[in-house]
Amino acid sequence: MREKIYVRVKKDSAVVVLHWQEVELMSIKSRELILGAAVVVVATVAVMGVGVRFSPSQAFFRDNPKEVVDEVWQIINYQYVDGTFNQTDWREVRTEYLGRSYANKSEAYGAVREMLEKLGDPYTRFMDPEEFQNMQIDTAGELTGVGIQITKDEETNKLIVIAPIEESPAFTAGILAQDILTKIDGKSTDGMEINDAVNLIRGKPGTVVTLTIQRGEKEIDYPLTRAKIEIHPVKARLEETPNEKIGYIRLNQFSAQSSQEMEEAMRKFEEEGVAGYVLDLRSNPGGLMYSSVEIARMWIDQGTIVSTVDRVGRGEVHQANHRALTDKPLVVLVDGGSASASEILSGALQDHERGVLVGTKTFGKGLVQSVRGLGDGSGLAVTISKYLTPDGRDINKEGIEPDVVLELTDAQMKELQGDRTKIGTKNDPQFALGLQVLNREIEQQKGGAALAR
Repeated sequence: MREKIYVRVKKDSAVVVLHWQEVELMSIKSRELILGAAVVVVATVAVMGVGVRFSPSQAFFRDNPKEVVDEVWQIINYQYVDGTFNQTDWREVRTEYLGRSYANKSEAYGAVREMLEKLGDPYTRFMDPEEFQNMQIDTAGELTGVGIQITKDEETNKLIVIAPIEESPAFTAGILAQDILTKIDGKSTDGMEINDAVNLIRGKPGTVVTLTIQRGEKEIDYPLTRAKIEIHPVKARLEETPNEKIGYIRLNQFSAQSSQEMEEAMRKFEEEGVAGYVLDLRSNPGGLMYSSVEIARMWIDQGTIVSTVDRVGRGEVHQANHRALTDKPLVVLVDGGSASASEILSGALQDHERGVLVGTKTFGKGLVQSVRGLGDGSGLAVTISKYLTPDGRDINKEGIEPDVVLELTDAQMKELQGDRTKIGTKNDPQFALGLQVLNREIEQQKGGAALAR
C-alpha cells in the first residue's frame, strides 16, 4: 500500500506569466497542427528571430482584412468542441463582424480576438503572424538568438536574466542567472516591456547584439553573436545512494527532441545498472503531444496511454506498443506547473500504477486544440476535443493529485529559483522525498522478487 503524505503550507507561485502558448502537437498536416491542452508558459522568454514569407496564393488574404475574420469564423463553426458556442448564436456573430469595415489587418485582428472572447475559452485564441511563427519554432525545439531567458521583476520593473541556455552565446560569454539587463545595443531598458526587449535582441544568425548587464555594482557589456540554438529538453545524471544507483531525468518540455533524448538517457542508465528512476516533470508546461505518447511507451508496456473525444463523441485512442525500456521502480515529481503533455504522461503512469507521483497537484489542462495557419500568415488555436487518462479521468480544471503530497514553502521555492543547481539534489525537498519513496519501492520490488523465487 502506498503511503500518502500531506503537508500544507501557503502557496506562492513566485513566477511571472509572460505569455500564453499552445504546445501539444498530435499530428501535422499541410496547414494544421493538432494540439493538446494549451498551457501557461511561465517565467521564460526564448529570444529568437524568424522571417515571415508569403506565397503568391496568400497575397489575396493579406490585402483583404475581412477575409481573416470569416476564415476564423468558419473554423470555429466546424471544429469548436462546444456545439452551443458558449450559448452564443454563432451565425449572428458572423453577420455582425462581417458587416463591419476594416481599414487594415490590425483592425481585423482586433475584431477576431473580440469575436473569440464570446466563446469564454482562453485556449481558443488568435495569433498574429509573428506570434504564430514563434509558436512553431518553440515546438520545434530550436531557436535563433543569443539564448537567454528573461523575466521582469515585479517590484523593481527591471529585466532580469532567469538563466542562459546551456551552450548558447549568452552562456559561453558568461551571462549569469539574476543578472540585470540594463541596455540593448546602448538603449536603456528602463520601463521596457519583455516583448519589446525580445524584439530588440532577436535577429539573424551571425549578427551581433550588445547586452549591457548589471551585476552587483558593475555594468558589463557583452557583444554576442546571434546563432542557431538547439534546446536540450532532457537533463540526466546518476544519483549514487548508499545502497543503489538511481537515474535522475529532468524533462523541461516535450519538444521534437525529447523522446530521442529520453531514450538515450534511459538506455545509458540501464547499461549502468540503476535500480530505479526519478522523472522530474515539475514546471514542465507541456509540448508536443506525440512526444508525450512516445515517452509514455518507454515506461508502459501495454494498455491505453491517452484518449480524446470531440463534440460529437468521436475520438482517438493512443496505446502502448509493448516496447517499454524498463520495468524498474519509478517516482515522478510534479507540481502546479506540470501541465498538458506532462499530465498526459503522469496520468498514464499513475493509472497504470507504473510510477508513484510525488509533489503537488498538476495544472489541470485536458483540452485538445487544433492550430491552423491562416491565409495571411496568422494562426488560430481552437479547442476541438478533450483528452482522458487511461482510467477515463477528465482532469481539465481538476489536475492530477499526486500519491505523495509535499508542498514547498515560499522560502524553499525562492531558494530553488535563486540557485537552479539545487534542483534535483538533496537540497531540493521534493526530490529528497522522492528518493525516499523510490527506495521504498525498490525494496518492495526486491521483496516481491524474492518471494517469487
